[in-house]
Amino acid sequence: MKAQRQGLVSVVMPFLNTDPAFLREAIKSVIAQTYPDWELLLVDDGSQGASVELAREYAKQDPDRIRYLEHEGHQNRGHSESRNLAIRKSQGEYIALLDADDLWLESKLEEQLTIMRATPEIGSVYGKTRYWFSWTGRPGDLDLDYVPELGVPLDSIRPAPQFLARMVRGSITVPCTCSLLVRRSVLEKSGGFDPGFTSLFGDQVFYTKIFLGWPVYAASQCWDYYRRHPDSLCATVSAVEAIAARRRFLQWVGGYLLQSGIDDGSVRQAVLSGLWELDHPLGARILRSGRRARRLGGRMAAWLRDSAQFSPVERGRRKPPEALGPDRRGWGPHESC
Repeated sequence: MKAQRQGLVSVVMPFLNTDPAFLREAIKSVIAQTYPDWELLLVDDGSQGASVELAREYAKQDPDRIRYLEHEGHQNRGHSESRNLAIRKSQGEYIALLDADDLWLESKLEEQLTIMRATPEIGSVYGKTRYWFSWTGRPGDLDLDYVPELGVPLDSIRPAPQFLARMVRGSITVPCTCSLLVRRSVLEKSGGFDPGFTSLFGDQVFYTKIFLGWPVYAASQCWDYYRRHPDSLCATVSAVEAIAARRRFLQWVGGYLLQSGIDDGSVRQAVLSGLWELDHPLGARILRSGRRARRLGGRMAAWLRDSAQFSPVERGRRKPPEALGPDRRGWGPHESC
């Protein structure tokens, strides 16, 4: 890796034949950041056509801050190796990830860095993400947008490895890569992305490495838009492929625990539970139904307690828990589905 520059944020953006309009929006959302000290590394993973020219044009316009990278021979090496290439070429004290079809709100880096500097013990910070369907401009798609709850106490430091155990178990929302900001020192110690995971679960393998050894800050803010469209990885993957990828991920986590020697037992138990659920899908569905019923019961009890302070008219206007929308937690194949 190159020498680190204090305060600099290195933004890693791989792309493969991305719609040029999406790529342009993603790049512009970096340029618009209120925090000025950043560099953008555009990693061409073997693209052809307009997206290549667009990336090269931005690098030509601002060579001090934007760089175009590609693999030897213009090969397609996958998301993980593309991100590793950018990290090796980066100079930042911090690393941020942004896929070429997503975008950031302009205050993302400034606000996340404020948290990082105030809590030096954490390895990374993330927040809520808007799952973005309304980018199409169609009126009906606006109703599809949602921001899932993280499933953990907000604006707080979550300890490792208990946080990782809950992620592996699927009891919290898996962070989107576009939401994460991580210290370069943590990446250097953890080894970055695993090239063996070229698509599904590549992000969760990466998270396993950093969440196992370092606390993470879970913020209440929403700083990023995760674009949902028919050509995204998770829109094209089959259920069979997703299940096979999760099994491979869980097996990898089990091996990594042995290799690292870090675990309080919670992550290993989560791995074993996950493998059991894959082998016994009917039993897993029954267990999940019971958990959802208990969660809804807890939410209803809290709602009733809170309602006691309102007048009868105000109570009639409040929505009960079942009307607040679905519980969107779960493991999901991500990368980033």
